Amino acid sequence: MGSIIVLMGAQGAGKGTQAKMLAERSGLPIVATGDMLRAAAEEDTPLGRQIREVQTAGHLVSDSVLAEVVSRRTSLDDCSNGYILDGFPRTLTQARLLEEIAASQGHRICVIEISVPRELLFKRLTGRRTCSGCGATYNIYFKPSKEEGICDLDGKPLFIRSDDNEEAIAKRLALYDEMTLPLLDYYAQVGYLHRVDGDAPPEEVSERIAEIVSANEKRSAAER
Repeated sequence: MGSIIVLMGAQGAGKGTQAKMLAERSGLPIVATGDMLRAAAEEDTPLGRQIREVQTAGHLVSDSVLAEVVSRRTSLDDCSNGYILDGFPRTLTQARLLEEIAASQGHRICVIEISVPRELLFKRLTGRRTCSGCGATYNIYFKPSKEEGICDLDGKPLFIRSDDNEEAIAKRLALYDEMTLPLLDYYAQVGYLHRVDGDAPPEEVSERIAEIVSANEKRSAAER
């Protein structure tokens, strides 16, 4: 029995960074729904054709199709000891489908919310600057480049992403609240939810997440 790690948090909380650090530390693969859907859509199978048709029409795939894609991907050998989920679940229906997947695979679900104050999220997102050449990222509040607007690494101009303005960020955070807070409430009720302070340095956040995962794996081993 392994762990299915679900990292949750609003945009700017550092989920991507922490997923990579956890993968390096634990050896567990990161399973991203976006990557899985793109790969499945390229297959000449009934499922692949169905996904292509839905995406071509500009719609989202159904919860059941998404769950099937997740189940297929996570049944591979590299996920036998557990995995880190990116982008799933996002609804209560998907959460219940994940429980079915976990039960069939003999894994234990561990949900970790990276909690960050809204004021800090706004600074992380509105202050973000990206190199137009190498893609390196900076932040005018926390990690400014040595020369304003210029990348330290290749001297190329830095740019602001079109969706990194206050109005767009406020909408994204409101959508997160609407979709995700009920999910967090559900996971708290069933005892899967753990919270970490995302305002701490990344290394400290990573250490706390690793401690939670380790404790979850010990509980899993005790249940065997």
